[in-house]
Amino acid sequence: MVSNVVVKEKEVAKTREEVYKDIRENLGLVPSFFEHVTDSTLELEWNLMKQVQMAEGAVPNKYRELIGIAVSGIEKCKYCAFFHTEMAKLNGATDAEIEDALHFAKSSAGWSTYINGLQIDYEQFKKEVLQICDYVRSKSK
Repeated sequence: MVSNVVVKEKEVAKTREEVYKDIRENLGLVPSFFEHVTDSTLELEWNLMKQVQMAEGAVPNKYRELIGIAVSGIEKCKYCAFFHTEMAKLNGATDAEIEDALHFAKSSAGWSTYINGLQIDYEQFKKEVLQICDYVRSKSK
């Protein structure tokens, strides 16, 4: 199959050693999992990690890491759970906040299983959620 996608000439990519230097400057070492990333995508993956995992965003890093812990728990990824737990602590999360994020994930996953398994009418569900929100807003005025 021939693609109609036009690829512009790429800027000069950094060498593996240049990317490793940037990683070391930010993390203090090059984690061994980066050794498995191919030369063609190493710079891209590192830049993506810096932007998504480390840079400031609309959601503060502590809360993004708490979300990461919750997702890791549901996905049952021990690597991600460890990474996001330590990064959350590094960004100021307390043990109570970590437990709360995990409890929230457990509750959400449980209700999702239950409601989906029962095949609750989605349109009725949406209508009720909006009614709840309207009611709570009216009480807070």
